[in-house]
Amino acid sequence: MLLLMYSLLLSMFIGSFVFFISWFMSKRGFKDREKSSPFECGFDPLGSARLPFSIRFFLLAVIFLIFDVELVLLMPFPMFGFFFYSNFGFFIVSMFLLVLLIGVFHEWREGSLDWV
Repeated sequence: MLLLMYSLLLSMFIGSFVFFISWFMSKRGFKDREKSSPFECGFDPLGSARLPFSIRFFLLAVIFLIFDVELVLLMPFPMFGFFFYSNFGFFIVSMFLLVLLIGVFHEWREGSLDWV
């Protein structure tokens, strides 16, 4: 019990120490107009350096990442034959695939997958 308490206090101390060090290092002394302006090889920029990006592309990229992570979570199931070939394992994998398919059809019907 005492060892658990020591390890808990040590982890809280290390976490707090790292938090405060990062907080102090992130403080900026002053705002400088020259430092916050965009830099193009020493010249003043011709146009705006902050160009707008396509929200549809960002949404498509986020949807791809979500479905990619879900498919990566599905990959280990065939490795566990004792779990996958049981009725419960088959039910779990089927439900997971059903949720994936419902999500894809919903995004498709909503028009998020259409690239204009």
